[in-house]
Amino acid sequence: MNLKRPAPHKRSGRALSAREKYIPTAISVVTVLAVVFILRAVITSSGQWPRIKAQFFSMDAIIEVFPKVLKGFGVNMTVWIISLVVIAVWALLLAVFRSLHGPWFAPLRIFSIIYIDLFRGLPSLLLVLLFGFGIPALQIPGLPRSSLFWGASAMIMSYSAYASEVYRSGIDAVHDGQRSAAKALGLTQWQTLFHCILPQAVRNVLPSLLNLAVALQKDVALLSVLGVRDAVREAQIYTARTFNYSSLIAAAALFLAVTIPMARFTDYITKRDRQRRLQGAS
Repeated sequence: MNLKRPAPHKRSGRALSAREKYIPTAISVVTVLAVVFILRAVITSSGQWPRIKAQFFSMDAIIEVFPKVLKGFGVNMTVWIISLVVIAVWALLLAVFRSLHGPWFAPLRIFSIIYIDLFRGLPSLLLVLLFGFGIPALQIPGLPRSSLFWGASAMIMSYSAYASEVYRSGIDAVHDGQRSAAKALGLTQWQTLFHCILPQAVRNVLPSLLNLAVALQKDVALLSVLGVRDAVREAQIYTARTFNYSSLIAAAALFLAVTIPMARFTDYITKRDRQRRLQGAS
């Protein structure tokens, strides 16, 4: 007679003491502060430091240029938000095209592969220059002639290729049994994708997509090469007029004010996703 042994109760982890919780954190903070103070002492001891401070860290210059840089940063943020929405939709369509099976969908698959290979292989800066200067110069009737529009379009096309591959990795990660079960229930290929595969795939790749969003937020500054009056361009205009580079520090501070919280949010989502997977595995 086979008797099944009862499953052992999971022992909860030992609670950490206050010493174990706070001492490692305190050591880390002290170490970082020590490194910062050492670097500060080395830099400020240089004979050229007063000159560098006046050229790059002048508070008077930063305060003077900040309103214009902030206005230009609004352009960066507007382009970023609009691009995120368009990329999320367009990249998902490209991933769906590439995931379709059957001979009737071969043109969509081939188009998706060529698109991804082409736009992943070209540098974003080169695309911005080609689209931002080339297409308006053609003066095609009915098409916008704004360098800002075509520069943003170039960023969207470039990042869509990367995001599409992220989506596709999520789609491929969904177990084939999900497709088989959907087919057994009588769902079509499109119904299986949109009701079964894609919801799981998007949830699986959300941390990677957020990392792309952080990268895009920085690369939007490439539009300044087209003469768009964004934060970087406004800072360059002030530098060209005064020969003081403190305006670039003001622009950098604005980008950091958005990028760092986004990076921490991405880490939070990644941690939650890892915990969800561990709970599902157990």
